[in-house]
Amino acid sequence: MIVTNRLVLAFVSSVLLAGCSLTPQYQQPEPPVPAHWDVSEPDLNEELHNLDLSWQAFFPEPALQALISASLENNQDMRVAALNVEVLRARYQIERSALYPGLSIGVGAARQRVPGNLSVSGSDEISERYDASVGLTSYEIDFFAKTRNLSAAALENYLATAQAKRSFQTSLISEVANTYFSWRTNRKQLALARATQRSFEQNLALIQRRYDSDVASALELTQAETLVHQARTQVAQFDRLARQAVNALAFFSGHNLPEGMTSSLPESPPLNIEPLGAGLSSDLLKRRPDILEAEHRLKAAYADIGAARAAFFPSITLTASAGTASSELNELFGGGSGSWLFEPRINLPIFTGGRNKANLEVSETTKKIRLAEYNRAIQQAFREVADSLAARDTLRDQLNAQQALVDTLDEYYQLAQNRYDAGITSYLAVLDAQREHFSARQQLLSDRFNQLSAEIELFRSLGGGVGSEIARVDRSRAQ
Repeated sequence: MIVTNRLVLAFVSSVLLAGCSLTPQYQQPEPPVPAHWDVSEPDLNEELHNLDLSWQAFFPEPALQALISASLENNQDMRVAALNVEVLRARYQIERSALYPGLSIGVGAARQRVPGNLSVSGSDEISERYDASVGLTSYEIDFFAKTRNLSAAALENYLATAQAKRSFQTSLISEVANTYFSWRTNRKQLALARATQRSFEQNLALIQRRYDSDVASALELTQAETLVHQARTQVAQFDRLARQAVNALAFFSGHNLPEGMTSSLPESPPLNIEPLGAGLSSDLLKRRPDILEAEHRLKAAYADIGAARAAFFPSITLTASAGTASSELNELFGGGSGSWLFEPRINLPIFTGGRNKANLEVSETTKKIRLAEYNRAIQQAFREVADSLAARDTLRDQLNAQQALVDTLDEYYQLAQNRYDAGITSYLAVLDAQREHFSARQQLLSDRFNQLSAEIELFRSLGGGVGSEIARVDRSRAQ
């Protein structure tokens, strides 16, 4: 009797404690980074938080848009990411179903022979039983929110996987765009190398004739031949790079390249990103899917702690059914055949060999790990944006300086040619000016590509892609 009273007292105490939440209250951690980035452009745009970083707005070129659309639709890694989201959504729905009692209908029949030495009458007997019932089996009443916490953790893990998909989507878009502009740059480099090769070959033919007439020196002839060989090397190199870029684009898009993409090369419109002002707020990082993913996993860890704490308290399960039973099939639904069952069960953990305590320690340690991962994701994102802003500013200056160098070397080449035509200098000066002019034009194309890459990296590091509203859509789909 004393033991029974203690069990009842323990159960009542546990029910009263259920009014107190066993789950630690989640508060978003303070970002472990400065509140702003420092960038060189002076005027702060008040609309920064409304920047449209959808890829359709950022990349206005129709050919690139078609390529990105084909990649998002046909890329196999993208499909795997989408399927992973569906798996986690189904797992959440499995956990969520435990919040509700499961009703079932059962119909059964049994026929049994009992030998005489076991029967009451002392003779062989054959018994029959027929029954039909509806009821619930082992439904756990969620006094201590264990099931709700497991469901919440599954929901947060599902949302984290949805954000992981967004993160991969943004990376895929950036990779496709970067490869596309690399292909365009290599095509332009190839055209420049071929034009330069033809010019060098014409110079070589001229010097060869002058050498045969004992007007040009062997040094001038050798120098001209060297330039031709260098140009041929450049042609082969950029031809290879352009073909490999096309192969990469075909891979990204599932071999669904837009028709006519490789045959035409229209001038690209500029990327559409608004000016970023000084004092750019680091709150923009909140749109990044990898940070949202880390935060969802941190919330899941909080819910897991609540579930682990609930394991220390009693669990109550109910089994109930109502129906009919009879020894004759034709009397199954007759009067007086009704039957019912109500079976509550209380399970109070007394000794588990330390399992519950260890599970709680695992959950609390996992929360610390998730917090560290969340802080690391923010710090990494802050660094990536800072690097992108620095590259964006300095590459603009570098591009302007390189353009000025190309203009100067173009003038230098013309002056060298004029001095040679006037008989003032040797043809070596012309060849040297031509080589430097070619090298500077190549570098100008590379700098333009690097500037585009910096813009694309800024798009990725600010969380550009399909828009932050996807998180709300995914949450509503899970319900």
